Amino acid sequence: MTKSRGRTDLSARAAWMYYIGGQTQYEIADNLGISRQVVQRLIATASAENLVSFQIVHRISDCATLASALAKKYDLQLCKVVPSATLDNNACQQMIASAAAEVMYRMLMTSQDFTVALGSGRTLRSAIEKMPELIRPQHSCVSLIGAMTADGTTTRYDVPLLMAGKTQGKYFILPAPMFADTPQDRELWCQHRIYKLVTDKARTADATFLGIGEVSLSCPLCLEGFVSTDEMQQQLEEQATAEIIGHIINREGKRLSNPLQQRLTSAPVAPDPVRPTIAFAGGRTKHRAIRAALRGRWINGLVTDEETARYLLELNLSEGAEPPLQEKARFGNKKSLSPDG
Repeated sequence: MTKSRGRTDLSARAAWMYYIGGQTQYEIADNLGISRQVVQRLIATASAENLVSFQIVHRISDCATLASALAKKYDLQLCKVVPSATLDNNACQQMIASAAAEVMYRMLMTSQDFTVALGSGRTLRSAIEKMPELIRPQHSCVSLIGAMTADGTTTRYDVPLLMAGKTQGKYFILPAPMFADTPQDRELWCQHRIYKLVTDKARTADATFLGIGEVSLSCPLCLEGFVSTDEMQQQLEEQATAEIIGHIINREGKRLSNPLQQRLTSAPVAPDPVRPTIAFAGGRTKHRAIRAALRGRWINGLVTDEETARYLLELNLSEGAEPPLQEKARFGNKKSLSPDG
């Protein structure tokens, strides 16, 4: 890596930490092993060289190289990797959410009718909150997941309504609890006319944005009251590793088939999606879950962090690797969906 490129990379990294990660100059200095005065100069350089706008326009070489390698290994049509080295989990999630907001914003900029299907989760909600308002009343937001628990309460991470507020578009809610009381009860919910209308709309959505959840006794499914501790323990005994809108998969990416899954009312999903299906997920607690989703080919796009990317690649890239000139979506849809415009 040339001295000039290394300096620019460091300026971009400091700018990410400062403007997006929300770290102080003292924290950045400690994380990067440099003085606060150097951090000040790096941030000033990033601004002077127009690296800072709505996004950090310079792609840090390591992150771009990792994104290219991930896309090749897992046949991803879109992959973005954000800086995360030495950052705590909260800062890492903010980085991912900001990059996710950029991806969504660019796709939703189209003036054509655009339908987006949405999962749930903290990272996805944070990404939508960070996305600027984009008045597109012709767009539609479709829920992939029932937001109700068994007692009728709703999750704090019901995000399609939030997206509809950002775009002023239509919002289609999935009219069912996430898990029905019995398989027979599930059939009643899923046979409803509105349920069929919403899931049909979700199946033909122009793009799908979702999260990938880890499976544990402290995961959101348990904490939010969608499943009991005993039900989650049963999933773990069957080697459950990841959760995608309630669909639970094992470490190899195979969906489990058990009594809990037979009560799930979420919209159907399948491996090898034809349309853009992009997950926003990262952090150490989700390493295994993301790898399972990739192995099962449940997604064709990913926004994650560099530590997670290295875990997924199981290698250490050399600093001298040449980054790709551009990241380009290849979705084959009639509408312009490339996040690079």
